[in-house]
Amino acid sequence: MEKLPIIALDFTGEEAIHFLKQFDEQLFVKVGMELFYESGPSIINEIKGMGHKIFLDLKLHDIPTTVQKAMKQLAALEVDLVNVHAAGGLQMMKAAVSGLNEGAKGKRPAIIAVTQLTSTSEVQMQKEQQIHGDLIQSVQHYAALAKEAGLDGVVCAATDCEHLVNKLGTDFKYITPGIRPTGTAANDQVRTATPAEAAKLGAYSIVVGRAITGSSDPVASYHQIKKEWSGNDE
Repeated sequence: MEKLPIIALDFTGEEAIHFLKQFDEQLFVKVGMELFYESGPSIINEIKGMGHKIFLDLKLHDIPTTVQKAMKQLAALEVDLVNVHAAGGLQMMKAAVSGLNEGAKGKRPAIIAVTQLTSTSEVQMQKEQQIHGDLIQSVQHYAALAKEAGLDGVVCAATDCEHLVNKLGTDFKYITPGIRPTGTAANDQVRTATPAEAAKLGAYSIVVGRAITGSSDPVASYHQIKKEWSGNDE
């Protein structure tokens, strides 16, 4: 299967559709809170109608029953990938999988769990979350819980991937945001990597936003990142 970077559509609905019309190929795009809360399920249907794959990034985190019922509804949208916060716990994550299975019209969407956000530093985790120890230990703990719960993978920093591959294997999916091509600003991300670095570290897929969506030539920027990510940097 061709390796497609996931493009974060951090726009309103009208802006997102305008952006996508620049491309004449299938994309894998991330619809996050801003876009989904503004446009609702209609934007999912419109993007699906254009032939693109969708990661619906809502990061559910609530009591197990609520998450199960919500995932049942999200499964009906027939997106390709959804997520939860691993901090919600083992039972919540199991409930999320159950909800997806109940609501899926065919193959259920893949589901991943957020471990520690790529905007979170180790000092911030220790001080604000009161989690003592190394950040990577927290990431590994959450990832192991997600695998035990039956999820398909986790969201993590690219720099976490090699530790997780060693602990959990290569059959688990590691989705990495915080991707910054060489020479671009980190902005609000703390733990970043280039597309090539993420590939070498064992990432299953990468999420890229402003380096593509804020580019003066989004199509060219996308293809350059895709080449770097796939190891075909010609």
